[in-house]
Amino acid sequence: MNLRDLDKMTSHMNPAAKMPVLFLGHGSPMNAIEENEFVQGFRNIEKDIQKPNAIVCISAHWETRGTFVTAMQQPRTIHDFGGFPQALFDVQYPAPGSPELAKETKDLITSTEVGLDDNWGLDHGAWSVIKHLYPDADIPVIQMSIDYTKPARYHFELAQQINSLRHKGVLIIGSGNMVHNLRMVAWNRLNEIYAFDWATEANETMKKHILNGDYQPLIDFKSQGTAFDLAIPTPEHYLPLLYTLALKDPKESISLFNDKPVAGSLTMTSVGIGLN
Repeated sequence: MNLRDLDKMTSHMNPAAKMPVLFLGHGSPMNAIEENEFVQGFRNIEKDIQKPNAIVCISAHWETRGTFVTAMQQPRTIHDFGGFPQALFDVQYPAPGSPELAKETKDLITSTEVGLDDNWGLDHGAWSVIKHLYPDADIPVIQMSIDYTKPARYHFELAQQINSLRHKGVLIIGSGNMVHNLRMVAWNRLNEIYAFDWATEANETMKKHILNGDYQPLIDFKSQGTAFDLAIPTPEHYLPLLYTLALKDPKESISLFNDKPVAGSLTMTSVGIGLN
């Protein structure tokens, strides 16, 4: 499928109609093969979304110097983790790529030079959640990397430049976790709905700002105090949230789902923008 095809497919639609945007709290890679309430939450949200023509995913697990988009015809399934059962390594998600969409995305971004990548593929931040929304792997997927050298404002403003893709049937997904501190995981409560006090404080504050449309404190997350510092010891799992929020238009609805903590220092809280 090329962008000419996307334009043809969407030309009959109301110009106001557009794809929603999602931030998915992906949690453990095991969510790819387990049955639990979070997996069901991903499936439930798919019911509220028109089947997309393509997907752009910003995953916590692709950090680069510079910004890149995957541009291969057939991205590989990357198993970028260790210590899990063989069944997880056996999972393949053979969704096609879209060099045309990669080129279009690159051309939309004028604030920086975007590279076209032929090596990466789909990491587990992408396929472990997208497979629950679209198990047939029949929708083209490209990934956009996170430039680890740049501040939060850079990522927020970069995301705003790809908003027009929503009007071409492209579903944009950020995949990470709002609260993500693996060093403080309560391993004895790994599968429990449980949060440390600081994790609850950070998550509740984040949700308040999200629902109020007050994004500046979220962009300035490094200045929000101890709870945020513990919740975001490194930014890669948090930044996909900012990509998502940057794409919200003023009158669009915003909602939360899968809003629960696990293992003390992780939250699965997910965000939907523009859902019907």
